[in-house]
Amino acid sequence: MKITVIGTGYVGLVSGVCFSEFGFDVVCVDNDVEKIIALQMGNIPIYEPGLGKLLLKNTKAGRLSFTSDTRVSVKDANIVFIAVGTPSKSDGSADLSHVYQAIDDLASSINKDAVLVIKSTVPVGTTRAIKKFLLDRGVELDVVFNPEFLKEGAAVEDFMHPDRVILGVESEKAKQVLSHAYRPLYVFNIPIIFTSLETAELSKYASNAFLAMKVTFINEIANLCECCGADVNEVALAMGLDKRIGDQFLQAGPGYGGSCFPKDTSALEDFADKLGVDMPLVNETIRSNENRRGKMVEKILRACDYDIKGKNISVLGVTFKAETDDMRDSPSIDIVSELIKHGANIRIYDPSFSEQAKKIFSNVIWGKNAYDNCNDADAVVIITDWSEFKALNLKELRNRVKNPLLIDLRSMYPVSEVMSSGFSYCSVGRYFEKLEF
Repeated sequence: MKITVIGTGYVGLVSGVCFSEFGFDVVCVDNDVEKIIALQMGNIPIYEPGLGKLLLKNTKAGRLSFTSDTRVSVKDANIVFIAVGTPSKSDGSADLSHVYQAIDDLASSINKDAVLVIKSTVPVGTTRAIKKFLLDRGVELDVVFNPEFLKEGAAVEDFMHPDRVILGVESEKAKQVLSHAYRPLYVFNIPIIFTSLETAELSKYASNAFLAMKVTFINEIANLCECCGADVNEVALAMGLDKRIGDQFLQAGPGYGGSCFPKDTSALEDFADKLGVDMPLVNETIRSNENRRGKMVEKILRACDYDIKGKNISVLGVTFKAETDDMRDSPSIDIVSELIKHGANIRIYDPSFSEQAKKIFSNVIWGKNAYDNCNDADAVVIITDWSEFKALNLKELRNRVKNPLLIDLRSMYPVSEVMSSGFSYCSVGRYFEKLEF
């Protein structure tokens, strides 16, 4: 079986590499020629654990290749996946221009027996509209919607061992072809769910909106904890042990970011609004998350007695989550920018050494490691919960800082441990006030 994947972002590249690991012949396509050249040389443009090793292995085996020529790549393909971006427009709706451009590019050359699979996240009704778009150009194809559920930082594992695979199909042929493509997952008893196009499309938005609500909910519980003396980490533990709730996405912090939750909740809100359907839970999730960043800035300012002008603040972690270099809609962008506006001198260390971050924050100093980044700091602020920040030698850190103030927006440390090391501690969902040692 020959597979073509159009788009080499997180979804497309991970999907292409993993399908080649299944043993299929895969061609990954992108109109960014520089990116394709880099991939042909074995250089990965994203930070994703385990992906580089698989890419080199399958390229060397001859199962994986890269090109910028869409038309040639689809001529003999049995399956063509569309995995291009669908960013938010200014009104919150999904921008489908990249999807339709990709469809237009392949329409005249695609193998007429191929199955076209939309993997990009698109509003309900889009896959059916694409089918008509092709018919209007004289091209009749089986078109499938196959949503992705890949977490950045764990995308390879999520592809190889997913919770489920959802396939919106309308023909027995498409069902058989996609069953063959995902056959390696049957050995793990992964549920393969065949459903309608519309159901598959909505399942993606519904899943992400629900997870975004969990993040927002625990952050609102954290606000309550700070006022009543409860500990949000312990509340989350108690909640998560309930099998009906589960423990994932119950970590209080500066709010969600990234390429999925912000745009997908906005797109769902826009889609529902156009249909005249009221979705107050989704609406409030978006508003609450937007306000979260301002609350984190206020927390930092209050911990610093509202005096940060000319002060040295060490920021640890700026990517939207750990194990990725992705800065899209990261809470750190607003938080750090506000600290700079208040006159702080910012030093940043992020384990990904994100080039995206360096382009965004051009007026800061970049550290080589967490400890050097904290030299002479008046305050240390943890924004992203990278593993290496969870077990810092706090006494060593205490010896490096000018002022022993740790502001932990991920609440990763026991209060007693931080205070016994000589730091004042400000965390999320425990105490509103700064605790002095």
